[in-house]
Formats: sequence, C-alpha cells, structure tokens
Amino acid sequence: MSRRRVTLFTGQWADMPLTELAGKAAAWGYDGLELACWGDHFDVQTALSEPAYCADVRAHLARHGLGVWAISNHLVGQAVCDRIDERHRAILPRRVWGDGEPQGVRRRAAREMEDTARAAARLGVAVVNGFTGSPVWHLLYSFPPVPSKWIDDGYQAFAEAWTPVLEVFAQEGVRFALEVHPTEVAFDVVTAERTLEAVGRHPAFGFNYDPSHLAYQGVDYERFVSRFGDRIFHVHVKDAWWSSRPADAGVFGGHTEFGDPRRWWDFRSPGRGRVDFEAVVRALNQVGYGGPLSVEWEDSGMDREHGAAEARRFVSRLDFEPSRAAFDAAFEGGR
Repeated sequence: MSRRRVTLFTGQWADMPLTELAGKAAAWGYDGLELACWGDHFDVQTALSEPAYCADVRAHLARHGLGVWAISNHLVGQAVCDRIDERHRAILPRRVWGDGEPQGVRRRAAREMEDTARAAARLGVAVVNGFTGSPVWHLLYSFPPVPSKWIDDGYQAFAEAWTPVLEVFAQEGVRFALEVHPTEVAFDVVTAERTLEAVGRHPAFGFNYDPSHLAYQGVDYERFVSRFGDRIFHVHVKDAWWSSRPADAGVFGGHTEFGDPRRWWDFRSPGRGRVDFEAVVRALNQVGYGGPLSVEWEDSGMDREHGAAEARRFVSRLDFEPSRAAFDAAFEGGR
C-alpha cells in the first residue's frame, strides 16, 4: 500500500467557484478534490444530460495537477428518510424540494441519489459520500421513554427508503459511504452496526470515516476502524477539540453556534484538536485502507485558506505506510 492521496473536500468551499478553488488547492499541495454536489463544483443532472461535462470537469482539475476519487451529496441524501421540514428547503435543489410535501421530497431525494450514482460512474469515481437522514434521531434521549418498536420501525423505514437506492449504486459499480454523524441513522459504533444490519449488509453500503464526529461524543474512534475496516470506503480528516474541564454548554451544545466560548467542544483545524490521528493512521494501516485522506476543513477561529494549507502539510507528515516486515526480522538467521 503506497502513501494515500490527500484531497480537499469542497463542501465548505461551495461559495467559491471551482475554477478558483482548484488553483488554490493545487498551490496548497493537494492531490485532488472531493467534489461536493452543490455550488458549481459538480452538478448531478448536468453530468447526466451533457455528454462532455464529466470530461470537462476532469480536464479542468488535470490542468492544475488534481484528480478526483470521490464525490459527495450530503445535502440531498439527508432528505431521503428524514423528517422533512422548512430547514431542508435551504439545502435542497429546487427540483428536489418541489412543493415541500414531505413524502414527495423524500421520493425525489431518493431519485436524485440514484442519479448521483449514475453521475459518479460517468465521472469515473467509485465512491459517493453523504448522509442518509434519520427517521429516529428526534427520539434520541427523549422523555417520555421511547418504545423500542418505534426505533425498530425507524430502522426498517430507513432500509425501505435506501435499499432501492443502493441497488442502483450496485448496478453502476459505485459504493455509498455514509458519514457516521449525529443526526444520521449511524452516529456511533452500535448504531453503525444496526444500520448495516438494517440494509442486510448491502455490498454497496459502507462508511465515510470521520473521527471528529465520534471523538467528542466519547465514542472509541479507533475501535470503529477495526470493527468496520472492510466497510470504510473513504476517510475525512477533521479534528475536534473538547475541554478537560466542565463547560456551560456540554456535548449537546446548548443551542449555541460553533465558536461560542461557552461550548465544551468544537471543530478545529487538523492537528489543533484532540483527535489522535497517529492512532487513526495506524488503525487504517491495519485494516488495509488505501483510499484518499480527504481534509474536511472546519475551524470557526481560523482563516480557512491558512487552515487548508496548514492541514495539507499536517496530513503529509501524518501519513505513513505500514511495515512489511517484523522489526527484528534481520536477526532471524542467527536464531
């Protein structure tokens, strides 16, 4: 396994035209971009309707020495089995939102995700990252107590919504990687296992591993890698910081904005939080992950261009190949 490609996820840069971002990412030293399916970075329907579009996207990236190995459609994926409300209108294309009637939104979102698989195949990438939405997240830590049947029914509803989508992914030779994340059906090790079981361990379904979303919850993010190594289709490098002392707003955030000093945790530029990324790389080496390490840059206290350049240097120092021999193998002849 050679050293992994380092890419930049463009989701947090959707306000910047791809023509501009590609030049900056190349100057910062990235190998490629993980293209978000919003802004002008990658348009699913254009990829399907205009024969030259995908080739043009690749050619533009190539002019900057960049490649693309994954695309991401978190925003539409969120609506496939979520409880739809007015918040979704702000993140969805008009063609998906339509009149806002929840069942119609979910149905159109599912079709758009199927089209995302087809568009990814045309672009020549084999992984689509994203969210699934969740029929049960609103029931987390609730009172009065939730009957277990409600949770069972919710995972069944998730499976009914996503299995047909995953069948299209399989037909296109593309895999879907859920970013395990609060608000999704899988947000820790236990729910990731339950999610896999709900879809019958479908071969097209796996995970986009991002330790930051596990770490601040207190989830064993090294254990996640060893437990689901064969289902980790993609990796995000994002850091999180949490205080060593109690704070005014705890794990649930207290309805505060990111960056609020009263918070117990926040996202940080890679290497400036508390995620043990050396342990992460060692775990990824043990399970044989050879895909990209994609920087998802979020830090409300740092200039993002400074942070993206710094993050690229951090990942370059971080990544290493596993050993191919025992450290004392040279002495075996004398034993």
